[in-house]
Amino acid sequence: MSLVFYDTETTGLDAPFGQILQFAAIRTDEDLKELERFEIRCRLMPHIVPAPTAMQVTGITVAQLTDESLPSHYQMVCAIHKKLKSWSPSNFAGFNSIDFDEHFLRQALYQSLHHPYLTNCDGNTRADVMRIARAASLFAPGAITIPCDTEGKQTFKLAELAPANGFDHSDAHDAMGDVEATLCLATLLFERAPEVWSTAMRFSKKAAVKDFIESEQVFSLSDFYFGKAYSWLVTRLGVNADNNSEHYVFNLVVDPGALAELSDSELGDRLRELPKPVRCIRINAAPFLMAAFDAPDIALGRELGEAELERRAELLSSDTGLRNRLITAFEETRDERETSEHVEEQIYAQFTSNEDMRLIEQFHRLPWKARIQHLKKLEDSRLRKLGMRLIHAEMPGVLDPNFCMTCDVVLAKRLLGVAGEVPWLTLPAAIEEIDDLLVSADPTTIGHLQEHHIYLAERLRKAKYSLADAMSRLDR
Repeated sequence: MSLVFYDTETTGLDAPFGQILQFAAIRTDEDLKELERFEIRCRLMPHIVPAPTAMQVTGITVAQLTDESLPSHYQMVCAIHKKLKSWSPSNFAGFNSIDFDEHFLRQALYQSLHHPYLTNCDGNTRADVMRIARAASLFAPGAITIPCDTEGKQTFKLAELAPANGFDHSDAHDAMGDVEATLCLATLLFERAPEVWSTAMRFSKKAAVKDFIESEQVFSLSDFYFGKAYSWLVTRLGVNADNNSEHYVFNLVVDPGALAELSDSELGDRLRELPKPVRCIRINAAPFLMAAFDAPDIALGRELGEAELERRAELLSSDTGLRNRLITAFEETRDERETSEHVEEQIYAQFTSNEDMRLIEQFHRLPWKARIQHLKKLEDSRLRKLGMRLIHAEMPGVLDPNFCMTCDVVLAKRLLGVAGEVPWLTLPAAIEEIDDLLVSADPTTIGHLQEHHIYLAERLRKAKYSLADAMSRLDR
């Protein structure tokens, strides 16, 4: 299977209410030899306000945001979708992609009426080079150089990790530059830590993770939190009944026999304390697992010895009641996800039916005028709303004039934040943010920030005028 290394540059950190501005990818064979590359930029969507801090970091200019010669966001996403589909099936990997770029890509596909789960459906799998680099620091120390921050802690930031391993990363925060840096690190890991690499590739497949955790009585689970490595010797408890990609495991450093004597309320309290008895593995998110005998030295539970670990695992395996109590108690400790009123945050609220998937595939081939009626056939109200927003952004002239003015009012109110507290970045909030940045800006960035300040102030003026004008016309 080929690999696709990809990266995005975005308007900020908030995937539901931001957007991709630049996308780049390199497709390789299994030996990481380049086969093809793809890169594309787009202009800013009408309803998005770029975060000044993100613009300062990436160096993206106002000219790039507003360049009419660039494709629209919708046109860019259609091109990305076409390219990635042509490269499928592949293993899609980035640097911190599972926790960042993947969310932006899914939102881009979802909000543009494409299947959002492209990278882990239809034979595609996912991996993350940052996670593999972290695993190598545990299982193959010395394979790559891990730099330290000013406090002496290991850092896995791409802009520091790539140069520490000989890559000239002078174009950091450019999507293609970051892809090339990611591929360079992946190649080093492939060559110098082959067992770590092969394990990561194996567990990029959801089915392989499931088979492993169901067949191994005791195994190690490793992860990083706030830059520090952790590893636990665990045994599987069961699966989340509402999400079969989430499996629960028990931390064997805790004696399950002692928990069996607790009441339900006491059990719930204990699960909130350290060391945490129960953890969740997302089997579709490339977790890093090893057999018990390959567990790293830091793995909690190693000191218990093989016989005691197996005894504790067997106790749980044979006590269905205790396993169910642990799962129930753990699920009660988790925050219940409330359904958002905002369509962007409803991406995981439900799966799109096969019939609606067929209809949205047709949507992209129709003339813009015909798409209005076509959207009415969709059962999913989220997709109807997103589709009308697409038409208003791409081809407003095909809409009824009064409806178009209503959309203009909604857009202006969104940008101005007149409804009060909202989850997205508004123009007034962005101007306030850039004012704070200008106070401490150094000479090399002050001009860039001032340019964005002028741009945001002009957008604010136009949004106020647009709102007043549209409201007055609607009142006639």
